[in-house]
Amino acid sequence: MPAMTAEALNAFFDREFPQLTHAGERSILVESVGDMVGTVRLVHHDRHLRPGGTISGPAMFALADVALYATILAQIGPVGLAVTTNMTINFMRKPLPGDLYAHCRLMKLGRQLAVGEATLMSAGSEDIVAHATGTYAIPPAKGVA
Repeated sequence: MPAMTAEALNAFFDREFPQLTHAGERSILVESVGDMVGTVRLVHHDRHLRPGGTISGPAMFALADVALYATILAQIGPVGLAVTTNMTINFMRKPLPGDLYAHCRLMKLGRQLAVGEATLMSAGSEDIVAHATGTYAIPPAKGVA
């Protein structure tokens, strides 16, 4: 059973990462979490576009990173100091205009490291636009050496 719900994660991000909000609206929303899985949405906005009118690579990378982080926190609780140690992304095709979703799966969740993957898809499409893998360092629990 996850330690945090999607609602609790969104509240955590509102409190700890206000930069995910622009002009009073969230840019990234945790849609759902489950055992070792999560889905996070990038809300379409012109600030995420690159020349040519498609979602930029940095916006897709940010979605993958936040989505994996959220999926990890859903399992371990609100550990703000869990950090990305490595991330690789493969851009596969141009996203459709609109919201973008990251469907995440954790492959390993240990005491010190978590490894997962994020598959990015445009809303309303089954085509994968990008695939990312990431490793995150989990700080030791308080009182544990």
